[in-house]
Amino acid sequence: MAYDKFTVLKSTCVPLPLENVDTDQIIPARFLKATKREGFGDNLFRDWRYNNDDSPKEDFVLNNPTYSGKVLVAGRNFGSGSSREHAAWAIYDYGFRCVISSFFADIFKGNALNIGILPVTVTPAFLDMVFKAIEADANAEVEVDLYNQKVTIVATGESEGFEINGYKKNNMLNGFDDIDYLQNMKSEIGTFEEARPF
Repeated sequence: MAYDKFTVLKSTCVPLPLENVDTDQIIPARFLKATKREGFGDNLFRDWRYNNDDSPKEDFVLNNPTYSGKVLVAGRNFGSGSSREHAAWAIYDYGFRCVISSFFADIFKGNALNIGILPVTVTPAFLDMVFKAIEADANAEVEVDLYNQKVTIVATGESEGFEINGYKKNNMLNGFDDIDYLQNMKSEIGTFEEARPF
């Protein structure tokens, strides 16, 4: 399933300064029945976001109209716990295209990259600067430049580089998932097959 190309994203941010956010908090297990990627955004952070009567919890950040944007800024160790792909699906379906943290669980990071969410790992010091910029101004923007592997706080110009696997970077720049990548090489694969002696 192809997704939008990710090149440079300039956006306001939604701050979630909590550590050790696991996948069950991102999307509770009772919402994992569907197999299509659509609809999970409605239940992103469900138990933090809604009361038992389905009324919104006013003190949760996703219910605060002050904050919006395509970048989620989270505390250390985001996406820990079970390996459910649905956690990444819920974040994408809600509208986030990038998550910034100082540490991601490996499986969550892979799941995010597979569907077009860019997990940007920064140092704790830079993460703190991002949180402070958002605290000072809810409209503060960050610019995430995938091609140059750099994230910048627009108001201050402070920036930091980040690492990403070259294959995943190429896929995100082109809007490819793993199947799209292979389909794009179809003619090359055909040429290789024809050249084989057996």
